Amino acid sequence: MDILCCPVCKGDLLLTVTEENGEEVLEGTLRCATCCVDYPISEGIPNLLPQNAGED
Repeated sequence: MDILCCPVCKGDLLLTVTEENGEEVLEGTLRCATCCVDYPISEGIPNLLPQNAGED
């Protein structure tokens, strides 16, 4: 968590865990404390792509 930051504004990310296995987070959310963007964690993999990525 110390090396992760928001890809949009470089702000700190706050972790919310909804499912874990030991020390591994399986499901949850990373929320930027600065710009309030949510990044989902699914099957242990965080999706840190900006929300408008790929939209034309």
